[in-house]
Amino acid sequence: MAPSPAFFRFLYNEIEEVGWEHLVKLKEDLTSLSFRILALMDLIFRDKKGQPHMLEIELSQDYPKSAPCISADVPYICQLQWSMKSRLKDVVQQFRELLEQLQEFWSTKCEIDRNLAVVDQKQLLRATSCCQINLGNNSYMMISVNPRSPKSLPECRFFGPDSEVHSLLKRWRRNQSEWADDKSICENLAKMLEMDLPGPSYGSKDEQVDCGICYAIYLPVDPELGVTSGSAPDYTCDNPNCRKAFHSLCLRDWLCSITTTKQSFDVLFGTCPYCSEPIAVKVDSSHGTTK
Repeated sequence: MAPSPAFFRFLYNEIEEVGWEHLVKLKEDLTSLSFRILALMDLIFRDKKGQPHMLEIELSQDYPKSAPCISADVPYICQLQWSMKSRLKDVVQQFRELLEQLQEFWSTKCEIDRNLAVVDQKQLLRATSCCQINLGNNSYMMISVNPRSPKSLPECRFFGPDSEVHSLLKRWRRNQSEWADDKSICENLAKMLEMDLPGPSYGSKDEQVDCGICYAIYLPVDPELGVTSGSAPDYTCDNPNCRKAFHSLCLRDWLCSITTTKQSFDVLFGTCPYCSEPIAVKVDSSHGTTK
């Protein structure tokens, strides 16, 4: 049975309260919704650093009597507080409060990414709390940062030659009491292991990296993307402390979504999504962009 027109009006009013500008897609068939009554919406919000977050909301058949189900690229999801008077805007507000709580966790992950030799950038996706760090001498450390208490002592495992692992583990256990929540995670790790940790340039420099916006190495193979179809990241932030890679197409779309972005002729001027340093991207009319 298809949803009634009253349900659609009710849903559209709720979307309007959130803001149509946040709506990315609405998966519904206004003529025939088949046998299940579901409305799937993706809403993009940004954290304090301007990072976009996708929130997927699934409405059940008896909505709004029962709470919707939500999912997002976060390490844990909030338990929705729901009543018959609740609306979608309340879901969004609770999600924003969750993002606020996770700022320190993501800042800690960003610090690790910028200062240590992370083996695989894919491990730094927003929902992932673990990352593997190259310590040199064929030794590696896998740490798991607590999303609810990112400044606390992380769980840790070591991999490599037995002699190296034994030495690292001995130092880690010996210095556990030295961990200080008021220090940065990189400073704490270096103190725990009694060594200078390798920086991000350590190891192979030829490894393919993900785009800092879409988190994929290659764009989809699509004729509509023109010369950028299937391409790898082709833009790197000039800030030596950042050096984040992006697809120019993703960066252009990102800049177009920011109200502070300026355009002069065919060049967009804005700031890097990660370090906020100035960046400029040339808009190409043939579906591509170049630096």
